[in-house]
Amino acid sequence: MVAFSKIVIAGGGVIGSSISYYLAKANIASTIIDPVGIAPAASGKAGGFLARDWSDGSPIGLLQQRSFDLHAQQAEDLGAATIDYRRLECVAVGCDERATFTKPSGKKLQGVEWADINVLGSRIMGGTDTIAQVHPKKLCDAMWKYSQDIGSKLIIGKVVEAIVDDSGSITGVKLDDGSTIDCDALVIACGPWTGAAKSWFPSKVGKAIPQMLGVKYHSILIQSPRVLNQAVFFSGHGDPEVYPRPDGDAYITGFPDPAVVVTESPGNEEIRPDVVSRLVDATKKVSSELGPIPPHTEQSCYLPTTNDGIPVIGEIPGVKGAYIGGGHGCWGILNGPATGEAIAELLTEGETKHVDIKMLGVDSPYRR
Repeated sequence: MVAFSKIVIAGGGVIGSSISYYLAKANIASTIIDPVGIAPAASGKAGGFLARDWSDGSPIGLLQQRSFDLHAQQAEDLGAATIDYRRLECVAVGCDERATFTKPSGKKLQGVEWADINVLGSRIMGGTDTIAQVHPKKLCDAMWKYSQDIGSKLIIGKVVEAIVDDSGSITGVKLDDGSTIDCDALVIACGPWTGAAKSWFPSKVGKAIPQMLGVKYHSILIQSPRVLNQAVFFSGHGDPEVYPRPDGDAYITGFPDPAVVVTESPGNEEIRPDVVSRLVDATKKVSSELGPIPPHTEQSCYLPTTNDGIPVIGEIPGVKGAYIGGGHGCWGILNGPATGEAIAELLTEGETKHVDIKMLGVDSPYRR
């Protein structure tokens, strides 16, 4: 059994918060180090859409199924109302981009709750048995509160070095202010900023850490006149995605940038007015209900992704006590709980009990 007693988690997003939460469930306190705080970037700005079976047959299929189920368990443990968790349905809606702004016949709108302009047709992508949602920021805050209650701590700062002794074991971390923190385990959960961790370790170890990129997404939030219950993936008008929330907000996103090495800092991502205008315009073209309402929130964030598109979860070879979790792309919120659970199991028991993550490791054959 692995018995790490002083665990530092670099990164306060959904992965870091989930790791701390599942350690706390085992009555183990941890320390999160983040330059801003809990969920300052994508984990505070993402849509929170959850789909249980959309990755079946892929390397993350079982992870995703487990994590979907854990979200439901978290809703029971933390309170569904606290984290805005609910089940809902999802449809794909095709729109005629050439037509004027007209409402089609009733038959074309069958099964569509609120998307009603130039609709060509729709199909069900999932019902309440496989589709759900959660508010990412509220989830991270609730998990962190649980962790804090058993003694976990948050330090505002940046890790700049992993301190490794002569036997190759983690003994601490050095922060950007020059201070050091003793620890015997370090987990990298820095999202699209994971690349910085390459320099924390001896060069041979750092080179083994997969490159992490970021895909920038913009989003807007519109307060709907009623609570909507159907997430929609549009085909046409730029293919926006709309996730209505139980508080009446409609979260609208789309028009992603290409993957890049992220140079913007967490929580200070530039919001480009041209992309916001495209989202507003697309909303006007698909819904007579949401279109006339101006957004009350405009934001952007980077979704972390690896070069091969497969998240990296597990031990970092060459250093005892070093672990990593990240690169989940658009499924970061969904797969956060199962990733956190798996890394917590590695830290406390030396192996995962619920999901086999060998194919997601640093040395996975998918990365060769």
